[in-house]
Amino acid sequence: MRIINLRNSIIGLIMGAFVLVGAALVANAQTQEYRDWQQAQAEAQMRYRAYQMSQSDWDYRQWQSAQRRAQQLYMDYQQASNRYNNGYSNSGYYNSGYNNPNSGRGYYRIYRNGSYYTTDYRGAELLRQAVRNGYQQGYRQGQLDRRYSRGYSLNDEETYRSGTFGYQSYVAQNQYRYYFQQGFQRGYDDGFYSTSRYGYRSGTNLNILGNVLNGILNIAQQ
Repeated sequence: MRIINLRNSIIGLIMGAFVLVGAALVANAQTQEYRDWQQAQAEAQMRYRAYQMSQSDWDYRQWQSAQRRAQQLYMDYQQASNRYNNGYSNSGYYNSGYNNPNSGRGYYRIYRNGSYYTTDYRGAELLRQAVRNGYQQGYRQGQLDRRYSRGYSLNDEETYRSGTFGYQSYVAQNQYRYYFQQGFQRGYDDGFYSTSRYGYRSGTNLNILGNVLNGILNIAQQ
């Protein structure tokens, strides 16, 4: 009996070690893919600024290519996040409870234009990112228009009209576009008028104010 108990204890320790090692490997992959996405985002933004200054076809193609790569890497990062959050639910080893509303990452109700709709944690985060992306892109475009004396031309901006910068198909494109444009409008105003009404700069980073973002998104956890 002692031998059997000892054997079971050893097996339990080994299985636990496999779970920890597996989780660590997935977490590391998630972190690497996040870094890759951030680098690609920075590259796409740099290409965008170059195109805005030159208006050349070559810079436009370079920007579009960099943007597509950033979007693909964002999808890779989201898939890595899902693998990490869902753990090894298929094998029964590990499960973080990502899809469990009681885990704190349940479902969210969003109010927009007189209507409510529901999304999960991932959808809510993507819509938050839409507002942030919009603010950053709008601020930079507003700065450029002011610097080159182009006049206030928000509705003429292709990035604003398309509203797809950073878009991922996990949420409806019209939803993403709406929140991106809301962020873009506020960023454009801050950039064009050199104000900090809706956001702030930290080093080279541009950030929309938390209360402004929450006011735009109007989201509550169910």
